[in-house]
Amino acid sequence: MNESNRQKLFAKWHRPTEPGSGTHDNMARRHGWRSRFPAKISIPHLLNTSWATGLAAVSLLALGACASMKVRMGMKVDLAKTPIASIKASLPKGPGIAPGEQLPLVVTFTEPNGTVLVTEGQGKGKVMWKDLTVAATVVTVDQKGILSLSKDPRVSDGKVPHVTITVPSHPGLRTELDVPLRYDYKYVANFSGRRGASGMNGLDGSDGASGTMGSNDPNNPSPGGNGSDGTDGSDGKDGERGGDAPPVDVRVAPRFEDRPLLQVSVTAAGDRRLYLVDPQGGSLTVKADGGPGGSGGRGGRGGRGGSGGTGTPDGTSGRNGTDGRSGFDGPPGKGGRITVTYDPATKLDLSALHLSSRGGPPPGFNEEPVAPLW
Repeated sequence: MNESNRQKLFAKWHRPTEPGSGTHDNMARRHGWRSRFPAKISIPHLLNTSWATGLAAVSLLALGACASMKVRMGMKVDLAKTPIASIKASLPKGPGIAPGEQLPLVVTFTEPNGTVLVTEGQGKGKVMWKDLTVAATVVTVDQKGILSLSKDPRVSDGKVPHVTITVPSHPGLRTELDVPLRYDYKYVANFSGRRGASGMNGLDGSDGASGTMGSNDPNNPSPGGNGSDGTDGSDGKDGERGGDAPPVDVRVAPRFEDRPLLQVSVTAAGDRRLYLVDPQGGSLTVKADGGPGGSGGRGGRGGRGGSGGTGTPDGTSGRNGTDGRSGFDGPPGKGGRITVTYDPATKLDLSALHLSSRGGPPPGFNEEPVAPLW
């Protein structure tokens, strides 16, 4: 179909229906259809919608086909067609999870003949997570069997995360697992200044032009032309100064239950973060360092001098340009002052706090009663 016919056909598709013209209009008036029909039909829009729907369907079929192909190749197992005698869940990187941490879950299946099957992912097995249903409280779990606990300790404080695993294709299979909470974790609250921007590199100089050719003919000698000098590279720019860290306020309260813990709040620039720290093995590093200065830009390379032309005598090569100077690194920013207010009952456990304010004043400490932080 040529372009002219294509345009005529497209115009026909989009032509409005004229009142009183054609059998269809008369029939519509007789049966009261007119208000329910659009004035024109947009075929390209319908084609686009059909294309998008078809593409989505193809993608879903491709995913299913991929899983089926892996089963046929022996890379995965079809749990629905596999007899299972028992099921067990474990945390190989456990035994517990700390606020803000992730932990992989592994599920092990045993067939009646003693064959052991393990989930994919951390278990490196052939059982697909899509064949399981995992329900969790306090923690969340993704489609790859990874457990996550909110970094806010108030979400899990005083609770026990719980995971329940079932197999839709085997209604009688079920296993449950409590996930212990742990607070002997090395937390970091970083409020350091930003790194300064690096300086721009200098521009390379241009190479000189080669000299013109002379003649080496003994009967008609002529000298070669001199090459021109290369131009100098430009200097790199200096790096910017690092950013200053804000002042940081730290409050420490005791928490007595089955074991002594530290409730800690760290606040800077309107950002408040909470931590629950076990001083027996856990720690909290608070950083308010001045930001490092940006790196100086590299100086541009001097252009190479042009070569002298051949002749009698040869021309002289041009001088190489001078390399540009590299820029200086920017100075670091100032560290922020860290002020720690702690309850007297936590004094012996303050070694679990590690403070850093490089480029700033030393930390300050205030001892006074501190009410529970939550």
